[in-house]
Amino acid sequence: MPLAFKIALRFLKSSKGQTILISLGIAVGVSVQIFIGLLIQGLQKDLIDTTIGRTSQITIYEKDKKDFSGYEEIISKAGMKDDRLIHLSAVLDRPVFVGTDESSRSVLMRGLELDRSEGIYRTKKSLVSGELPRETGQILIGKDLMEEIELDVGDEVSVLTTDGRNARLVISGIFDFGVSNINQSWIITTKETVAMTYGLSDLAGAVEMQVKDIFAAKEIAEALSDELGDGYFILNWQDQNQELLSGLNGQSISSIMIQIFVLVAVVLGIASVLAITVIQKSRQIGILKAMGIKDRTASMIFLFQGLILGLAGGVLGILLGSGLLVMFTSFAKNPDGSAVINITFDAAFILFSGMIALVSAVAASLIPARKSSRLSPIEVIRNG
Repeated sequence: MPLAFKIALRFLKSSKGQTILISLGIAVGVSVQIFIGLLIQGLQKDLIDTTIGRTSQITIYEKDKKDFSGYEEIISKAGMKDDRLIHLSAVLDRPVFVGTDESSRSVLMRGLELDRSEGIYRTKKSLVSGELPRETGQILIGKDLMEEIELDVGDEVSVLTTDGRNARLVISGIFDFGVSNINQSWIITTKETVAMTYGLSDLAGAVEMQVKDIFAAKEIAEALSDELGDGYFILNWQDQNQELLSGLNGQSISSIMIQIFVLVAVVLGIASVLAITVIQKSRQIGILKAMGIKDRTASMIFLFQGLILGLAGGVLGILLGSGLLVMFTSFAKNPDGSAVINITFDAAFILFSGMIALVSAVAASLIPARKSSRLSPIEVIRNG
């Protein structure tokens, strides 16, 4: 074990109260950084999931046609072009009037490729009762629409198209997306059912997809536009939701700013305390130098002190931060028992926060280390 390390340990043990206080200060800084960082990450994830997590993040339309037949080629070309795209599927939407003989209302009949679009809309998870449409002529209706038209699973519903066609469709299931407007205004079915109801061939109105990194949607959409040419119109969620994007960026910036201020506070606290330690231990350092210890070794004493304090404070901070997160997720619950904010324990972020504390502690010890190397043993001993 290096001599400087042994002396550093001895100095820390001789001032246990001070050592514990510094370690706790570092631990509190690390725990705040972990808690605030992961809390904001959870808020962002919940906000994204609520707003755009269950919608198409990039949508491709053909410019000159309302519907088009070459959607499979587009899906294949887009999927092969960029592996950042996921859940590519075609959709055919049409407005219809739906209801019973007593009442009816205008809704949007969404014809999906249910297997492909499951990753986007998570229709299976949203089923309240019944099952997904398995045959042409079956539909899903929202919970709120079901209550309005007073029909249930297995009942037939009358559908009137905008061009005067009539159809009788069977309700195979009830869904609840958690959004009243969607539950009232959507009918979900297969693309084939919409085509049959309107007397169309195998067409699609758009190709929908999501991306692995939501903040890369605009970049990917521009690349797709170059690949597919001028015949297609491509929308992405970032251009359509500027206010949401601004809010998400604001959350990220606030998280970074909080972590920076916490880091600065930790660094200044360690540097100031270790600087005082140099004054407190100057006589001992002077004696050690008179006995032959080198300036470099004297400096290393305080670097090792910073390392030990940073390591102890970092480990304690990780434990404290993780404990705060466990308590928050355990007690902050909605009335239905679900977490208010779904916080993911990001091991990489937690370890990174601990490493920042360690590096900061060592960096903070550079100032007192440099000061100790300049101490003159003769003057220190002479002045007491």
